[in-house]
Amino acid sequence: MKIAPCVTLISCIAFAGSSFAQTYVQPYFRADGTYVEGHYRSEANNNPYDNYSTQGNYNPYTGQEGTVDPYSQPYQAPIYSPPQPYSQPRIQRPPQGRVNRRSAYGN
Repeated sequence: MKIAPCVTLISCIAFAGSSFAQTYVQPYFRADGTYVEGHYRSEANNNPYDNYSTQGNYNPYTGQEGTVDPYSQPYQAPIYSPPQPYSQPRIQRPPQGRVNRRSAYGN
C-alpha cells in the first residue's frame, strides 16, 4: 500500500516539471551595445498563459511574480501557411561562340 502514494508523488513531480519548459538564453550584446546577462526563460510555445511573466505564475529563478495580464489581448493561434511551391534553380549556361581558352598564366 505504500507504493501508491509514491507513484502518485512521482507522477505529480514529473507533471509539474514538464508544465513549464525552460530555455537558457546565452549572454549577448544588443545592437545598441547593451550587454544582456544569460538567463532562463519559459519555452516559446505561442501560449501566453504559461509564461513566467504572466499573472498567476512566478519565475522560479528570480522569485518574481508575473505582472502581465494574459487576457489583455485575445489569444491567437499560430497561422498555418502552406509551403511554397518548389521552383527549379536557374542553370547558368556558358557563353555562346568562340571562347578564349588561355589561362591567366599565358599557357
